[in-house]
Amino acid sequence: MMGNESEIKYEEEFISNSRGMKLLASRWIPQNESPKALVFMCHGYALECSITMDSTARRLAKAGYAVYGVDYEGHGKSDGLQGFIKNFEDVINDCSYYFTTISEKKVNNKKLRFLLGESMGGAVALLLHKKKPDYWDGAILAAPMCKVGFLIPFFGVVICSIIIVK
Repeated sequence: MMGNESEIKYEEEFISNSRGMKLLASRWIPQNESPKALVFMCHGYALECSITMDSTARRLAKAGYAVYGVDYEGHGKSDGLQGFIKNFEDVINDCSYYFTTISEKKVNNKKLRFLLGESMGGAVALLLHKKKPDYWDGAILAAPMCKVGFLIPFFGVVICSIIIVK
């Protein structure tokens, strides 16, 4: 049953990762019922949870799910050079730590845990699941970046740029 907007509590906070960077963490919680399950969002490249994934999070929260997301380093309002990820494993570790911390809270004890990944976030979700396969109850992947199957030759990039400029 879908509720109205006032039945969702949205909050943001900055958390620190193991490298001392501040990362924006967002959460959308249903207010009038105990969440059915926990959904952890993994956003795509050069995006963030607080804006581009907000409508998805609100729909899930209205349907009774607690939704959590964290902007990766170099994304959204988090520290770091925008769009730059020095080490992809750091993103996985940051998400794993934050999502596990939320899951282990007493209020979330025995709740099902799902990953939701879009684009590059699909790769993040798959790697999180691979890291702790028995921990997650499932994953929802939307256009996941699983593998870059070929290299784009340099001349192709130049031709595309020339066409775009004209």
